[in-house]
Amino acid sequence: MTEVILKLEFRFVKKPLALIVFYRLFLLIYLSAIRLVRFWNVKAALWIKGRRNFFSNLRENYPQNDRKKVWMHCASLGEFEQGRPVLRKIREAFPDVQLVITFFSASGYEIARRTPDFDQIYYLPMDSPSHARRLISIFKPDLILWVKYEYWFYYLSEIQKKGIPLLLISGIYQPRQPFFKWYGGFYRKMLGAFTHFFLQNDSSRIQLERLVDPRQITVSGDTRCDRVIQVAENFMEVEGISAFCGTSRVIVAGSTWEDDEIEWTHFVKTHPDIKFIFAPHEVDAERIEEVSREFPGSVRYGEMIKDSSNVDITASNCLIIDNIGMLSRLYHYATLTYVGGGFGYDGLHNILEAAVYGKPVIFGPEYEKHYEAVELIEAGGAVSIENALELEKVVGELLLHSEEITLMGQASRNYIYRNAGASQKIVEYIQANRLLTS
Repeated sequence: MTEVILKLEFRFVKKPLALIVFYRLFLLIYLSAIRLVRFWNVKAALWIKGRRNFFSNLRENYPQNDRKKVWMHCASLGEFEQGRPVLRKIREAFPDVQLVITFFSASGYEIARRTPDFDQIYYLPMDSPSHARRLISIFKPDLILWVKYEYWFYYLSEIQKKGIPLLLISGIYQPRQPFFKWYGGFYRKMLGAFTHFFLQNDSSRIQLERLVDPRQITVSGDTRCDRVIQVAENFMEVEGISAFCGTSRVIVAGSTWEDDEIEWTHFVKTHPDIKFIFAPHEVDAERIEEVSREFPGSVRYGEMIKDSSNVDITASNCLIIDNIGMLSRLYHYATLTYVGGGFGYDGLHNILEAAVYGKPVIFGPEYEKHYEAVELIEAGGAVSIENALELEKVVGELLLHSEEITLMGQASRNYIYRNAGASQKIVEYIQANRLLTS
């Protein structure tokens, strides 16, 4: 998110003081924009509401005790899913540790706070020197985990000043990032706050070694592999899905946007014998209505569960998921899977959730920034499509050759299990360096 700051820098902004002024101006503009759009944007309204009276609420609810404390910060839900298996391993190794999680985004916070595994979940207050000092003085963390990205200058400066061990987990570094640009000095300075970097792949190591002592870097892999394995191996049925699927072949399309759904419109209409499950990335009422119009005659999951006697699931071949939290289990029911985001600027969503079940994965053309997508294609478990015609050709041919579906599925599952174990490597580092031992 904060990457946009330095993309806007001008060449004359070189002195550290000028950069700080520029950064504070950005924060002010960002906060003003959030306050403005909250009147019509639900996420922005939650963002503002969740930070209201933050420190008084925190002092009232945060337990003060002598237990070792680990603070994990996540940008949003995706980063939370990457951090969860690490926290689980920490809890196994250090049963008495107290865990606290912060989020920048409303979507991550709202979902995470409903999980039974963690009870200390908060928003991260807007970055400022006073907020950083106050938050850390209350949390009193012995160890801090920063998941993947988000670089907040004042928080990182305060952490460095306090000398608190700070680990980056599931990090990704690419040449396009500001760290490696002529204007990236401000970001490069923030790297100094980190004690150790756990990276997803070797190409990230090569990039980061240009800026950081190689002894501070470990290529551990993607902790999401550990998370999706945990979900798959503890699979629980999703109510109503087996009944909807029946004995039909099933295509599950997860985390879709309008650009994804358009590619499927014709295929869904012309293949009534196949069951389609669409789980849009956004599930507000307006978005669900939009998807329903795209697929006339479709059934909404909420309606199907609420009043199954009045919903004829045999009359429709398309089910729209109108809630969040079950997608990682829906892929279990698929013959083929499609993961959205590959037709948008921000790129592909989580393909590992589908691959772990041993399913072929299909996605759009914007995937180059996602190394796991590149590797899964190379492994034979995934395929990228450019448009609706290519989508229909690929899906049609796969459905005619079940042995190809089996081979691709095996390649997908093997890829996940081959890359498991990142969380254990991180915990072993914590143990070896006695970061949570008196």
